[in-house]
Amino acid sequence: MLDDLDDIHPLFHGAPSSANFKKLRKRIVRYTREAIEQYGMIERGARWLVCLSGGKDSYTLLAVLHELKWRGLLPVELLACNLDQGQPGFPSTVLPAFLEKMGVEHRIEYQDTYSIVKDKVPAGRTYCALCSRLRRGNLYRIAREEGCSAVVLGHHRDDILETFFMNLFHGGRLATMPPKLVNEEGDLFVYRPLAHVAEEDCEKFAKAMNYPIIPCDLCGSQDGLQRQQVKQILDQWEQNSPGRRQVMFRSLMNVRPSHMLDPKLFDFAGLMRGNEQFEQIETDIPKLR
Repeated sequence: MLDDLDDIHPLFHGAPSSANFKKLRKRIVRYTREAIEQYGMIERGARWLVCLSGGKDSYTLLAVLHELKWRGLLPVELLACNLDQGQPGFPSTVLPAFLEKMGVEHRIEYQDTYSIVKDKVPAGRTYCALCSRLRRGNLYRIAREEGCSAVVLGHHRDDILETFFMNLFHGGRLATMPPKLVNEEGDLFVYRPLAHVAEEDCEKFAKAMNYPIIPCDLCGSQDGLQRQQVKQILDQWEQNSPGRRQVMFRSLMNVRPSHMLDPKLFDFAGLMRGNEQFEQIETDIPKLR
């Protein structure tokens, strides 16, 4: 049974027994397993660095990966990692205590990137780009030191959708965060197993499990972020047309290059009408003598 203490990982001890929570949990596990299989993330015997910020998304990621491993569906080693970036007031004892209690193998790393971001970013500008770059660089280094082949992040469906619209509105390109990529150095994978999971489900799950959520005060305290604006737009669309987010997300998995405008993805110049294409094929075939 799901709630038998001898049959589940400690991360699920005390899980609600309600039918709604069981459905939520099964849905998150199913979607995560689908993404892992669909995007070919499993290398048997590999070691994953699971990045834990203390937010609802990373707690959900940690729990569901251990659920899959507990049930023999994820044959990899998991190492949880929190990067303490030196933010004032950050409760540095919360995550180590939680991970020790749950029996989760982990590494806590302190790197004061907060001071660097505050020093380098001009007043009035957002911190996100530099903060993310510094964080990612440190996580890559830690992964190499720990013998990990992949850095695993807690980005969910809504993060991916918001990034797509940020690129559309502000970057002039159709792009988002893929579920699987290789870093620039070519030695590490970056995985996002929650790619199909809704943010709302992560929030409900982490709240129901009463995980000790740590807010991101560095970025969250800033007003006027592009991501916040995009989120508000998507929230309004979802309110007006329930299910709109999922429809838009599915479109990212159903791209038709011939119906876009990028000549690097489709040979528009070489496109021919039916008769012309047949005549070209005949011309290209040497005549038999």
